[in-house]
Amino acid sequence: MIGKQFLLGELFCGPGGMALGAKLAKPQHDRLGNTYCIRHSWGVDIDETAINTFNVNKLGIGICADVRDFVANEGKSPEQCISGHDRISALAFGFPCNDFSVVGKQEGLNGKFGDLYKAGLEVLNAVNPDWFLAENVSGIESANFGEAFKQIQNDLSAAGDSGYELTTHLYKFEDYGVPQYRRRYFIVGIRKDLHLKFKVPKPTHKERPITAGEALTRPLPDGVSNIEFTRHSDRVVGRLKFTPPGKNAWFLDTLIPMNAKKIRDQLKPVSWYASDLMGLSDKELKLAVERFCLNCTKARMSHIYRRLESDRPAYTLTGSGGGGTHVYHWSEHRALTNRERARLQGFPDDFVFMGKKEQVRRQIGMAVSPPMAKIIFEKILMTFAGKGYESL
Repeated sequence: MIGKQFLLGELFCGPGGMALGAKLAKPQHDRLGNTYCIRHSWGVDIDETAINTFNVNKLGIGICADVRDFVANEGKSPEQCISGHDRISALAFGFPCNDFSVVGKQEGLNGKFGDLYKAGLEVLNAVNPDWFLAENVSGIESANFGEAFKQIQNDLSAAGDSGYELTTHLYKFEDYGVPQYRRRYFIVGIRKDLHLKFKVPKPTHKERPITAGEALTRPLPDGVSNIEFTRHSDRVVGRLKFTPPGKNAWFLDTLIPMNAKKIRDQLKPVSWYASDLMGLSDKELKLAVERFCLNCTKARMSHIYRRLESDRPAYTLTGSGGGGTHVYHWSEHRALTNRERARLQGFPDDFVFMGKKEQVRRQIGMAVSPPMAKIIFEKILMTFAGKGYESL
């Protein structure tokens, strides 16, 4: 097999985390000197601000459209995947996780977005690319009692002219150098007639993950964007003062039954105790705990007003929700900036996000981590180049 430049098309591209990973993936050479590399051709997403981000970072041709309309109108030509552009030879799609995430109702294939993976399936059937990379949340495994994930994999395996050899694996991103506890399934499919098998790469940081402190304490270069701070009410700031690193808003519930001395014993280890809390009288301390407690009787999500821990990777960033889900600094009484969130996802500091602050926050939380995508894409190239690598 001679070398090849794979032209990559992407559905549900978001701001371009997957595309950036493809761009950063190093070309690989086989024993004869043939080169295998990736050029990201186009990406499609319904979010206009995400497409603006995709385009301003020059990741390919960003197209703002409903993926279903795009596939129906332009994705079925065997010669061209979109009018006026080269036919792709590889496909990526991180199909929507709304109906598979354990945070939601897990309606799976019965949900509003559950069958959107079929857009990728249609492109595979129409264009028959050499390989594809699909991504989704860990909760997809249990949706519809496990039947949804089985159906999706069966459909993907049977797609195209000859079917695809699948390698499905749940990746722990912190094991690969991403400073965040994040679990995602990646499905790599290679055309069966090519007789190649992708192997799951061996973790690189399992014994020594990169911590949130390491990621966020590096100085910011001059001129970076997306560094706006969130304005917090006195109530939110007060709540954070009673929340130690690694704890969430529900920690205050555990303090309510305690007397003032026991509350102080719980809070003395925090670095800001002397400056912010020690001066309160016992009565003021008890009243403050009661005032800042959420008093929520509904579902208690673990990341509500949860602080990071500087010596561990961050907990999972999300793109949904409002106040309380923004990810909070381990010692400063504030939410992270979008630039800090982007660092936890592995975006470089010169990557520019377009849109309003909350739109940017959503883009970052929903994105595929670029360094994780880079690892997968590089190993795909190595597979085609016949080069071995450490694998599970």
